[in-house]
Amino acid sequence: MTTFLGQIAFLGQGRMGVPMARRLEQAGHKVTTWRRGSGVSAAEAVDGAELVITMLSDPAAVREVLTAALPGLRPGATVVEMSTIGPEAVRELRALLPAGVGLVDAPVLGSVGPAAEGTLTVLAGGDVSGCREVLSVFGSVRELGPLGAGAAMKIAVMSAIVPAQVLLAETFAYGEAHGVDRGALIDVLSGTPLGTLAERLRVPSDETRYSLAHATKDLELGAWEGASTAPSMIGAARARLQEARAAGLGERDLTAIAEHVAEHVGGGPAPRAVPLNLSTIPATNGFYSHAVRVGDMLYVSGQAAFDEHGNIVGEGSMTAQAEHVFQVISRILADQGATFDDVAFLRTYLTDMDKRVEYGQVRRKYITGTPPASTTVEVSKLFMPGLLLEVDLIVALRPGGR
Repeated sequence: MTTFLGQIAFLGQGRMGVPMARRLEQAGHKVTTWRRGSGVSAAEAVDGAELVITMLSDPAAVREVLTAALPGLRPGATVVEMSTIGPEAVRELRALLPAGVGLVDAPVLGSVGPAAEGTLTVLAGGDVSGCREVLSVFGSVRELGPLGAGAAMKIAVMSAIVPAQVLLAETFAYGEAHGVDRGALIDVLSGTPLGTLAERLRVPSDETRYSLAHATKDLELGAWEGASTAPSMIGAARARLQEARAAGLGERDLTAIAEHVAEHVGGGPAPRAVPLNLSTIPATNGFYSHAVRVGDMLYVSGQAAFDEHGNIVGEGSMTAQAEHVFQVISRILADQGATFDDVAFLRTYLTDMDKRVEYGQVRRKYITGTPPASTTVEVSKLFMPGLLLEVDLIVALRPGGR
C-alpha cells in the first residue's frame, strides 16, 4: 500500500498516459485524469492536487496545458513533467510556474507495454524527494541531477536509438538491392550489439508503440547549435524521418521507417518537397509549413513574432520582435544543420521603415559575416495586427548532409 496520500492530477491520456495513470490507481493512489475535450478545464483538473503529472505530445502542448492549469495550481504543489520536451522547454516551464510550485522533469524510456507493466525507466531531474515513491510505480527511477538533467538525458538517448533504427532501415534496403535475404541479415545482426534493434524492424509493428511522428519530434528537439558545424548522422536520420512523416507515416510505429526507406532507396521516388514543422517553435495555422526542403535548398516561410497561443511577442517594440523572429529562424536553421552563414537570400517586410535602424541592429547580431542577398520593403500591414515585421529566407544547405 502506498504512503503518499495526496491527490494526483494526471494530465494527458494518450498512448502512454492511459496505462501510466492506471498504474497509479492500481497502486492505491487517488488520481484525477484529464484529457483535451473532456469538458473539464485543466485548472479544474489540478484543483487541490499535491502532485500534477503531465504526459503530453510536445513542448507547445505542455506549455499550453500548464498555462491553462495555473489558476488551479495550489501553493506547494509539485509538477512532474514526464513528456519528452528537452531541457530548454523545462527551463521555460520553471519560469512559467509560480515560485511556490515545484517542478521535476522525469521523461521515461520505454513504450506502451512497459508503461502498463511498470517497467519504464524514469529519467529524473530536480528534487524528487517528494515524488520518488510515486515515480517508482512506473518503473526504475534514475536520479540524474538538477532540473533539466532528465530531459537532456532523454534527448541524448533518443539521439542514439532513433538514428540507429534509420541506419538499419537503410542497411536492409542495401541488402535487398544486392540479393541479401532480410531474415538472414537480421539473424546475423542478432549476434551483434544491433541485434535487439534489428529484431524490432523484422516486421513493422501494426500497433503504434512509439510513433514515427514522435521519433521525428525527439530528433528535432535534439537539434542544437554545436551540431550545425558539420554534417551529422543525427541530422541525416532526422531528414529521413521528416520525409516519412511528410509521406503520411507519422501515426505509424517508428518501425515503419523500414518500409519507407525500402520504397525510396530501393528505387521509388522520394518526396521532392519535404515540409518541416518543428515542435520547438509555435505551430502554424495549418495553411503553411514553417519551411520546405527541396534537395539541398531550404525555403523558410515568413516568420513573425507570435507565441504558441497566437499572442504578439514584444508588442510595440521592433527590437523585441526582431529578436524573437531571429531566434525562431535560428532553430529552423539548426534543425537542418545550417547557420546564418548559409543564408542565400533574406527578405524583410516592415510596417514602418523608420524603425529599420532598430531592426538592423538586431539583424547584425545574427548575420555577422558577408551579408546575403536581401530585400527590405515597407508594407501597410501584416497578417496579424500589432506585428511590425516578417522575415522569409532561402538557405543553401550543405550537399547531402546537415
